[in-house]
Amino acid sequence: MAATLVMKDLPDPGLTEAEAQARWRRDGPNELPAVSGHGLWRLLWGVLTEPMFLLLIACGAVYLVLGDEQGALMLLGFVVVVMGISLVQQQRTARALSALRELSSPRALVVREGRTRRVPGRELVCGDTVLLAEGDRVPCDLRLQDTAHLVVDESALTGESEGVMKHADGPEPAFALAGTLVTQGTARGTVTATGPRSALGRIGASLASLGDESTPIQRETAQVVRRVATVGLLVAVLLALAWWQIKGELVQGILAGLTLAMAILPEELPVMLTLFMGLGAWRLSREQVLARHIPAVALLGATTVLCVDKTGTLTRNRMAVRRLWTRDGPVIHDAVAQAGQPLPEALHALLEYAVLSSHRRAVDPMEQAITQAGQTLLAGTEHLHADWTLLNDYPLSRSLLAMSRVWQSPDQAERLIAAKGAPEAIVDLCHLGAEEAAAIAAQVQALAAEGLRVLGVAQARFSAPELPEGQHDFDFRFLGLIALQDPVRPDVPQAVADCQAAGMRVVMITGDHPATALAIAKEAGLQAEGVPLTGTELDTLDDAALALRLSDTQVFCRVSPAQKLRLVQAFRARGDIVAMTGDGVNDAPALKAAHIGVAMGARGTDVAREAASLVLLKDDFASLLTAVRHGRRIFANLRKAITFVVAVHVPIVGLSLLPVLLGWPMLLRPVHILCLQLLIDPACTVIFEAEPLAPGAMRQPPRRADARLFDATVLRRGLLQGLVLLAILLGVYAGAGWGGLSEAFAQGLTFAVLLLGDLVLIQLNRTGGRFTTGSRPR
Repeated sequence: MAATLVMKDLPDPGLTEAEAQARWRRDGPNELPAVSGHGLWRLLWGVLTEPMFLLLIACGAVYLVLGDEQGALMLLGFVVVVMGISLVQQQRTARALSALRELSSPRALVVREGRTRRVPGRELVCGDTVLLAEGDRVPCDLRLQDTAHLVVDESALTGESEGVMKHADGPEPAFALAGTLVTQGTARGTVTATGPRSALGRIGASLASLGDESTPIQRETAQVVRRVATVGLLVAVLLALAWWQIKGELVQGILAGLTLAMAILPEELPVMLTLFMGLGAWRLSREQVLARHIPAVALLGATTVLCVDKTGTLTRNRMAVRRLWTRDGPVIHDAVAQAGQPLPEALHALLEYAVLSSHRRAVDPMEQAITQAGQTLLAGTEHLHADWTLLNDYPLSRSLLAMSRVWQSPDQAERLIAAKGAPEAIVDLCHLGAEEAAAIAAQVQALAAEGLRVLGVAQARFSAPELPEGQHDFDFRFLGLIALQDPVRPDVPQAVADCQAAGMRVVMITGDHPATALAIAKEAGLQAEGVPLTGTELDTLDDAALALRLSDTQVFCRVSPAQKLRLVQAFRARGDIVAMTGDGVNDAPALKAAHIGVAMGARGTDVAREAASLVLLKDDFASLLTAVRHGRRIFANLRKAITFVVAVHVPIVGLSLLPVLLGWPMLLRPVHILCLQLLIDPACTVIFEAEPLAPGAMRQPPRRADARLFDATVLRRGLLQGLVLLAILLGVYAGAGWGGLSEAFAQGLTFAVLLLGDLVLIQLNRTGGRFTTGSRPR
C-alpha cells in the first residue's frame, strides 16, 4: 500500500508489455547464469587420469593378477568414493551462484502500460519502472527517480551496518542496488542493470572466475606418489629382468618384480590423506564447524593472516543501545558495563520517548534496537504504552534529519509528541542556546569517537485541535542522547587474543566508517594503533606500495567487495597463508580467493556459506580456534603417520630386493605384502589420526608456508627406523639359518618379527619416541 504513494501524478506509464518482452529476449532474465556443468563422463575421465588414481587402479590390477579379487575391488571401490568427493567439490561454485540467483530475483512491483502489478524479479528488464516500499528487497540496480524518506540497508553488499538515506533530488544520481533491503520509506526507480550486469551480478562473476585450487598438502602428496611410483615400477622391472637373467626363472622373476612393486608403491598415501581429512571433518562437525572443502582443514593450521569482516563476524550484525546520556541526574548510563542493573529513573523519559518515536513493528535496525532496549530496561514500569494510539508522524526529510510521532494517551486530552534524529536536528527543534548546543555537541563527538551512532531525543505536548504542517511548530524539550552500536560478540576478544598467541595476525576488512572500524577493532582486541587504510587510499596504491602498507596496517575500512578481494590476493602474494571470515554477499569473492574461507553459518548469507571452505554453524568466533587446533593436529599426525609409512616400507623393500642380490630364496611374497597392508592402513588412519594435539602447540607460531609433509626430518627419521628394523630382520633370518632351522620356519620367524617390529614402530612414532601408553584422545 505504501509503495502506491509514489504513484501520485506519475508521468511515466512505464514500458509496454511488447517492449518488456523484446528487452527480455535481448538481455535475458534478471538472474545470474547457472554454471555450466562439466558432465559426469568428463568428470570421470578427469579423475581417472589423475596420477594417484592411476596408481590405485594399477594396484587393483596387480591384485587381480594375483587372484585377490577382494583386495582389487576394495581399491577400485575407493576410487569410486573419491570420484564422488570430487563430484561434490565440482558443484560448489554452481551452488554458490544458485544462492546468488535466488537472492537477485525477488518479486517486484513494476509499472507497465500505466498499471502496477507484481512480477517475478527475473522478468524485470532495463527501462522498467519499479516501486519500492519498506521491507522490499531491491530486485535489480535502480536509478531512483522519486524517494520519500528512503533508507536502504546495504550491509550485505558494502559491509556497512548503518542504513543509507537515499535522495533522488540530489546533485548526483542516486541508485538502489540489487540485493539491498529497504528499511524505511518508498521510492520509484528505473532499472539500469539486471542479472550479471548488476552490482550483485558482478560479485557473482568474480566468484565464478575464482576456481578451486588444491592445497599444498594435496599437491605435495601427489608429487611424492608420482615420483615414488615411477622409481618403484622401474626398479621392479629391473628386478624381474635381473631374476630372469641370474636364475633363468621368468615366472618367479615376474612374481619378485610384482612383490617389489607392491612393496615400493605407497598406495596408502592418498588413502591416508583422504581419510585423515575425512575424519578431521567429522570431528569438526561435532564442534559445530562444517568443513565444506575438507583439505583446507589441515591448511588452516598454517594460517598466518586472518582477515576478518566486522559486520556479522566480529559483531552481531544487529544494532544495540550502548549509551544513554542526559544533562540531568546520572550523566551517562553504559548499557553494557551496567547490564543487569535497573535503569536510573532520570533516564526513563529518554528511553520512553526514544521508543515512542520508533515504529512498533520496526524494520530499521536502530529502531529495533531501541524497541528491544525499552522492553528490557523499562519492563515493569509505566513508561511502555501499548494502549496509546498513533495519530500522525513526521518522517525524516532532506532538510530536517529528524522524525516525530504524535500519540494520544487514553487518559490525557493533549497529544504527546516523541522525536528522534540527528543530534544537531534535535537541538534545532528544541531551539537551544549556543552554550547548551555546544555541550551537547561535545558529548556527541565523544560518543562518535567510540564508533557509536548517536541520536538525539526530544518530547513535546500539543493541545490545539489541528496538528501543524511541520515539526518546528511543536515546543520540544531536549531529553538526551541515545548511542547505538553493532556490538562485538562476547567471545571475540578472547578468540582474537588466542589467535595472536598462536602466531596468527588478525586484521579487519570492513566497509564501515574509519571511526567505527577503529572503535570495534580496539574493543575486539586487535592491534589497531596504526593508521587505517581506506578504500579510497587503496585505489591510489599500486601493488608494490600496497605490499609495504600491509606490513603495518591492521584495519582496512570503507572497502568495496573488489577491494576486499584485492587485499586477500595481496596478502597471498606476500607469502602469507590467508584465512578470511565473513557472512555477507560482499564477502563471497574474498572468501573464495583466500586459502581458507570461513563463513558464519547462522546469520551468514547463502552465498558466503557456499563460497567458504569452513562454516561456523554456531556463529561462534571461538569455533575458529577449534578449527585451527584441529588443523595443527591433523598436520602433526600426518607427519607421524608418514614417518611410520617410510619406516615400514624400508624393511619390506629390503626383504624383497636383497634376496636377489644375496642369492637367497624369496623372503616375502605378495600374500605377505597384502597381510602387511591390513596392518599399515588401519594404523595410519585410526591410530595416528586419533592422536591429540601436543601440549603447547597452540602457543607456537604457525608452520612455515613452505613447510612440507615429506621433509628431510621425516624421511631421515623414517629411513633410520626402517634400516634398524631391516638389520634386525636380516639378523633373525641369518641366525635361523645358522641355527639349522628349516627354510620355511626361518621365513615364518622373519615375518613374525616384521609384524612385531611394525607394532613397535607404531608406538614409537605415535608417542614421538617415548615408549609410554600416553593419554588417549577425547
